[in-house]
Amino acid sequence: MTFEALKHYIYQQLQDLYPLTEVQTFYFMLLEHYAKCSKATVLACAKEPLAEKVVTPIKEAIRELQNHKPIQYILGETVFFSYRFLVDENVLIPRPETEELVDWVLTIVTPTSKPLKIIDIGTGSGCIAISLAKSLPNAEVTAVDVSAKALQVARRNAELNGVTINFLHQDILQTSTLPDTYDIIISNPPYVRSLEKAEMQANVLEYEPHLALFVSDTDPLLFYDRIATLARKALSPQGSLFFEINQYLGDEMKALLKAKGFEKVVLRQDLSGNDRMIMSR
Repeated sequence: MTFEALKHYIYQQLQDLYPLTEVQTFYFMLLEHYAKCSKATVLACAKEPLAEKVVTPIKEAIRELQNHKPIQYILGETVFFSYRFLVDENVLIPRPETEELVDWVLTIVTPTSKPLKIIDIGTGSGCIAISLAKSLPNAEVTAVDVSAKALQVARRNAELNGVTINFLHQDILQTSTLPDTYDIIISNPPYVRSLEKAEMQANVLEYEPHLALFVSDTDPLLFYDRIATLARKALSPQGSLFFEINQYLGDEMKALLKAKGFEKVVLRQDLSGNDRMIMSR
């Protein structure tokens, strides 16, 4: 099978399930992963044959895509903030909006001679904690998660990216104090209400961990409430609290943080124009 024939096959198998632009992205991602071919190479080699050892796993991946399995889980990896991260069904697939949150932190942080202390609550794959550690070499970074399996993935990602992270297996809802004082407390906790499930794609609902996604309709801000309470005691005098948030609950988040005594509260939109992140001091 040539590159061109494989492309035709992929389009034929997936065109009724995904937008054509997404199918094209799958084509390049699969060949980069299984054949180690760059996009430029793929485009230049349309008539060249592909080895069966490459075609076979790609066809299996296509079958999984037909069942709506996310391609990141199929490949076992993704890219976040230009860094490579391993992912499986024990962790959420990192989103571009979360990259925007990390970028916001880096624009706010003022470099100091003393090490910055950062804690990431609900770390999942470790994408936030590790990206901050990579970008801030003088930072002491702690990452917390309730899932032992998620922490296994995060530890592998820290090793893969060459950073040292202090990982804690802890349920933040059962935590009365954080272990230290921090310059930055950051979290992307569960925030999707059950009533919003109808808006979500099948690949998210069927494969990504519900523990890291969903909260009840009656108490959707419970994680934010707990973390903000902990942050009141654990933030350094000039420290900042960053959250990724539910786009529909921006006003409620501002009210919650002000009620907790945070005087400076800034709500920020993502690149799609949705209320997506909030910072307070």
